[in-house]
Amino acid sequence: MLPALRRRTALAGISTAVLVGLTTAGLTVPAAAEDEVFRPQLVTVDTPTREDKQLLQTLGLDLTEHAGHDYVEVVLHTPADVAALAAAGLGFDVRIPDLLAREAEINRLNAAYAAATVSSPLPSGRDTYRTLDDYNADMAALAQDHPDLVKTFTLPHPSLDGRPIQGVEIGKDVTGPDRGLPVFLMLGVHHAREWPSGEHAMEFAVDLVKNYGTDRRITDLVDRSRVIVVPVVNVDGFELSRTDGALIDLRETDGGGTATILGTPGNAYKRKNCRLVDGQDTPDGACRAGSLTSPGGFGTGVDLNRNYGGYWGGPGASDLFADPTYRGAAAFSEPETQNIRELVSGRQVTTLITNHTFSNLVLRPNGAAPDLVPGSEGIPLGDPFDEAALKELGDAMAAQNGYTSQHAWELYDTTGSTEDWSYNATGGFGYTFEIGPDEFHPPFPEVIDEYLGAGAYAGKGNREAYLLALENAVNPETHSVLTGKAPAGATLRLRKTFASPTWEGSIQDTLDTTMTVGPNGRYTWHVNPSTRPVVMDRQVETVSGEPVQEQSWSGTTAPLQSTDQEFAVTQDVDLLEITLDWPTPDDLDLEVYRKNTDGSLTQVGSSGNAVAEKERVLLQDPARGAYVLRVSNFASVTPSWTLTAALFQAETSTVPGLVEAWTLTCERDGRVVQRVPVVVDRGQQLRVDLTACGRR
Repeated sequence: MLPALRRRTALAGISTAVLVGLTTAGLTVPAAAEDEVFRPQLVTVDTPTREDKQLLQTLGLDLTEHAGHDYVEVVLHTPADVAALAAAGLGFDVRIPDLLAREAEINRLNAAYAAATVSSPLPSGRDTYRTLDDYNADMAALAQDHPDLVKTFTLPHPSLDGRPIQGVEIGKDVTGPDRGLPVFLMLGVHHAREWPSGEHAMEFAVDLVKNYGTDRRITDLVDRSRVIVVPVVNVDGFELSRTDGALIDLRETDGGGTATILGTPGNAYKRKNCRLVDGQDTPDGACRAGSLTSPGGFGTGVDLNRNYGGYWGGPGASDLFADPTYRGAAAFSEPETQNIRELVSGRQVTTLITNHTFSNLVLRPNGAAPDLVPGSEGIPLGDPFDEAALKELGDAMAAQNGYTSQHAWELYDTTGSTEDWSYNATGGFGYTFEIGPDEFHPPFPEVIDEYLGAGAYAGKGNREAYLLALENAVNPETHSVLTGKAPAGATLRLRKTFASPTWEGSIQDTLDTTMTVGPNGRYTWHVNPSTRPVVMDRQVETVSGEPVQEQSWSGTTAPLQSTDQEFAVTQDVDLLEITLDWPTPDDLDLEVYRKNTDGSLTQVGSSGNAVAEKERVLLQDPARGAYVLRVSNFASVTPSWTLTAALFQAETSTVPGLVEAWTLTCERDGRVVQRVPVVVDRGQQLRVDLTACGRR
């Protein structure tokens, strides 16, 4: 619960309309009375404190990736969603009151753009969103038209609905043996409704192929790398979202007024995959019918970007199946995430970008805040070992598209995300791009502008940001390089098995990659460092043992009333901690205000936990001056309390790390002939002589 002053009913903006019966894909959506139909909305929820964001994540609502320091945007699918916000005391403003009407408007805009356009400025010339069949056809055409540069592949695990999940690999002599080049991996559509994420991934593939041989920069980058693109990871969810999104039909039937005839809202705004029964497979083709059990299909399935192994099961990932951020029955429980796990584990992916919408962000690890403490480790997460380098590249990419470069946790805490696992397990740099400012799949011209850049970023955009990421992937200073001699044609293998920490335990991971020695008997292998970032040294900030100043108050406050205490910060300190305690399992809340020179108050923190959970506000680097600490009695019948304010200096300490080794083997005719442990750091080139492999 939240402080009493912010507890208000937030029911404004609910819109209704007539849902006309329509048969789609063999399913009939029945007609309903006006007061029975709730139109899904996009709303901006007020979250001025971190505690507010944490509370919002417990409500089972459909959170977007569009958030700031004091708000998170949320899709409301039902009146119950609105009631959940009201009961929690979270206020909100309606930004798009009718997502289905907006979908219909977007369809009209897209149709008009396609009718007026022969070829768009995109590398492919496309003028509208692809379907799943379009993606597969485009990838096949790239390989057919450029057989020495492009090959298609099918990932090993089909989707729950039985669909293949496909990708392309791009590189010079791509059908030949792997010669140890660094790998750049581009992913799209983990979340079904985020159509531009697949478009940008696919356009980048087309861009590289189209300009290879004529653009010197692209030719050089492709010659020095292998680029792998999987434009649609969540094929089942995307197929439903894209199909249903195209069917929404808005027709003016009252002489230019606003009455609508609506096709099925269906799964246009579906988020998750097609897991219908937790932990169990279902017959192929069952997803559409199963998705009818929740509005828009958002309550069924697993959030794939909470299902990866890195700190799986922690903050920002729900353990309730119906919640939009449901993490799955176990880490990597879903075929889609298994596919990406095996893809990354089988290649030396030195840089990865996974695309999402929306919020105009470039996010880097970690997903959870540095002061959080996983139960599996017992020490704060701290910042990643490579924070400085990760930030430098993130900032450089954001300078091309105008996005904000930040830690993922600064959006809100998440665990089990793609790049958190890939970075911490392999050392390859990983980022999430949140494409576009304000919609999951906006009118198609906006997709073009985001890719190519517009306004101040014209000629840059995500295209240039992706090229910078590819340059990072091939730069030997950002990974490691092994060189030496070995028998021509021999297979070299790097392997490592280890425990990846989840939030409460660990899972076993294995990295197993190979390359083939060229005919001259020399090899150069671009690899990731032998020691994983998650076990390297890291710095954490901890509060000093004793406060430098402390003051306590005891008192009582009548129900629905509040009591103020004033506390002065008279010195420069790192932290101000305010705690509120009481002896009963009732509910008191805490608000903290900064007192301005004119006597007015500015709220700087609050804590409104659930019943029986005590309140705490932590302020970093508090300014000198007077603070008002307000105890609010929301629901306590025995209203005695103890309030404590304390100032602390924080200590920065280093958590010592480990050193890990690759096991490098040289194999001939399927037999291991030589085995060597290899310890190599980022930016290091190490010579490993394997000539003994040829003497046995």
